Amino acid sequence: MNFDLSDEQRMFAEQARGLLAERIPYDRLRVLIDANAEWDHVLWRELADMGFLGINLPEAYGGMGLSELHQGVISEELGRVNAALPFFSSIVLTADAIRLGGSDAQKAEWLPKLASGEAVGCFASAEGPGPILGQTVSLANGKLSGTKTPVADAGVADIAAVQVGSGIALVRLDQPGVSRTRLESFDQLRPHYRVDFDRAEAEFLPGQNQLPTLLDRAAVQVAFEAVGGAEACLEMGRAYSMERQIFGRPLAGFQAIKHKLADVAVAIELARSNAYFAGWTAGSAPEELPGAAAAARLSGIKAFELAARENLQVHGGIGYTFEANCHFYYRRERLLAVNLGNRGFWADRLLSQQPGTQTKAA
Repeated sequence: MNFDLSDEQRMFAEQARGLLAERIPYDRLRVLIDANAEWDHVLWRELADMGFLGINLPEAYGGMGLSELHQGVISEELGRVNAALPFFSSIVLTADAIRLGGSDAQKAEWLPKLASGEAVGCFASAEGPGPILGQTVSLANGKLSGTKTPVADAGVADIAAVQVGSGIALVRLDQPGVSRTRLESFDQLRPHYRVDFDRAEAEFLPGQNQLPTLLDRAAVQVAFEAVGGAEACLEMGRAYSMERQIFGRPLAGFQAIKHKLADVAVAIELARSNAYFAGWTAGSAPEELPGAAAAARLSGIKAFELAARENLQVHGGIGYTFEANCHFYYRRERLLAVNLGNRGFWADRLLSQQPGTQTKAA
């Protein structure tokens, strides 16, 4: 098995990296934060024009029909720059939910709009502290009632894919019976909302038992995003340690700093290998996806956590200030660590995939 990208996938990665590096300097992130902006809608349009939003959606619905690995390289590059975009909410979760479980009519109505950026989606599962999959929201006679919180990117979304029991319902958010309240988010570049439904019109996606597969496929993309963020932290820490002079020599010349950066580099390579394998299973070996996705999710978050914290340590006191760029990654790493469930959820899910175990994921 070849654990590397194809020439085409490398080309997409280079295109995305070039565009994002040009459009999202760190000063741009500060402008968005100061403006209390919901997202970078100008960049969203550019990604749509390049076809990145529909990169793995079927061509019949306006996508490019490429693989999950192609989508993974886009997720990795978005993680590298801490993009203020609803890519994960709208494309990785909502569009994939419709593709996996939607009717022909639902796919025809929404997938082209999501792929073109005309519409934005969000995914609602949590109902406050506790399990990732809430239990109280109900759908009866086409009417949805209950509360989901926190919901990422709900402020700019047109539709929500709402987890109801073991199924997923599709809800328009611009109708009576839906209210959205912005919450304080630790990651200021990814707003979260409380969404209340009061007999809002909704319809189930008819596909059955798609929720576990949707979570596994999304976990793979979280792993790619984490790898991108971790690598950016490593590059930032290395550049600073080469420049910073201590006792007449570069900080990077001290053994303790070398060891920190080497440990991060090893963790990233392990996480990247797991992400590549999981991305491959999503399209080519679905029977291996649950275990591969859990391993990728766990190792990706572990690498990002280590990289973000060591980057702060290498920078010393200045790393903890708003003027330094380290905090962007620390905040995003903390968000991804609980996105789609915490470490325990995914550790149990990985263990449940091992032969002879009886443990079941919560």
